[in-house]
Amino acid sequence: MQLFDLVISGQLVLEDKVVVGEIGVKNGKIACIAKEGGTLEGKEHKPFGKAYIFPGFIDTHVHCFSNPDEGFIRTSASAAAGGVTTFLDMPYDLPHPINHVERFKRKTEQVEKEAIVDICLWATISKFDGTDQIGRLAEAGAVAFKLSTFETDAYRFPRIPDHEMLKAMKLIGETGLRAAFHSENNEIISDLMERYRQAGSVYPRAHMETRPPVTESSEVLKLMEFAYWTGAKIHIVHVSHPRTVDLIENFRQSGLDVTCETCYPYLLLDVNDLDRLGPKAKMNPPLRHPEDVQGMWKHLQSGRIDLLSSDHAPWGKEKKEAGNNNIFMASSGLSGVELLVPLMYDGAVASGKLTPVEFAKVMAQHPAEVYQIAGKGKLAQGYDADFTVIDPDASFTIDETRLRSISKMTPFHGRRLRGKIVCTFVRGRVVYDGSEVVAEPGYGTFVAGHVRQKARTGTTM
Repeated sequence: MQLFDLVISGQLVLEDKVVVGEIGVKNGKIACIAKEGGTLEGKEHKPFGKAYIFPGFIDTHVHCFSNPDEGFIRTSASAAAGGVTTFLDMPYDLPHPINHVERFKRKTEQVEKEAIVDICLWATISKFDGTDQIGRLAEAGAVAFKLSTFETDAYRFPRIPDHEMLKAMKLIGETGLRAAFHSENNEIISDLMERYRQAGSVYPRAHMETRPPVTESSEVLKLMEFAYWTGAKIHIVHVSHPRTVDLIENFRQSGLDVTCETCYPYLLLDVNDLDRLGPKAKMNPPLRHPEDVQGMWKHLQSGRIDLLSSDHAPWGKEKKEAGNNNIFMASSGLSGVELLVPLMYDGAVASGKLTPVEFAKVMAQHPAEVYQIAGKGKLAQGYDADFTVIDPDASFTIDETRLRSISKMTPFHGRRLRGKIVCTFVRGRVVYDGSEVVAEPGYGTFVAGHVRQKARTGTTM
């Protein structure tokens, strides 16, 4: 009988069903799956009883360096505690965005020194004359490219003009990587915000009123038409409104390779929470009406939303509280990589809205497929031994003061959740034991994107 490095047992969430069984791990990979207990022998055995053993979850939308005080160590510790075994870090770093290959290479070196879980890296382009870097960034290992139609910062997080966008989409399409977009209409939002400011209408709900759904849906329509003419594969991040998903589905049915995500706040909060909590519940796009939230749930349950992400944006209290008397002064975004899995397990699986198999698809399998991350996203032989173990019978209460992020704020403070992460494994090693992060910085590794992986192996995914 083969002796494995590790054998774990519990309720295995496979691609098509849940079975009680065992997984044998060898050299950080899944070497065997036994759909019954007591058949595998290992140097170490970790039984998890009735707990679900999910494929390691992947958060595709994380900002480690929008606030440089956060960084890889804090974020990857948060990820481990949150059951996220791989995350994709966005390129809008402060002070310099990752729009040049030399910056990208330096960041990969930093991953190798500081990561606790595995990390892929996004790349972007500069506002003008930056498309010459696309091929080089793809070859260096970028997992995808992020661009924006809204200008958060002219240098760090710019709005890419349409002519540059078309050129970029064509070149990104040629690499085989996916182009993803923050899709909000800059002109409409800027005009509305200026009108509201002049009128002194700076109450919390004004954030939503100045970013109505048309500011999202209109830009998504434009981008999908650009994708049609350039051949790019595109992804729409943080979709906030069901109308946007309807439009995406229409283009998808016509043959366009377009995928989309939503983030946990758009399923678990609404604009009334923005009224109640103010800056603590401010993000871009904004929270929507309760009926829109229900529409988003219907799209998720029907499979029209491909994946879930956190859009982790760890602002300090001073950045948020700056908007206490004027919502437009507060930074947008929430800390979320540690809370994405527990919140969505409670809201989706424990509530009966998604099965464990469906949850594994939007949290692991689809993220790996959308971004062509080889060897991750499934419990399958030959895949990385990344596991998120959740005890469905346990519960806990969110305490924002104990978050591992530098941001000690969440609109979910005090919420009681059903289901608890009892262990997180990355490549066969425990990185979180249910109470403490036990792996050291440097255990996690840089996971290169499809172009670099293909060049190394000479194969496709």
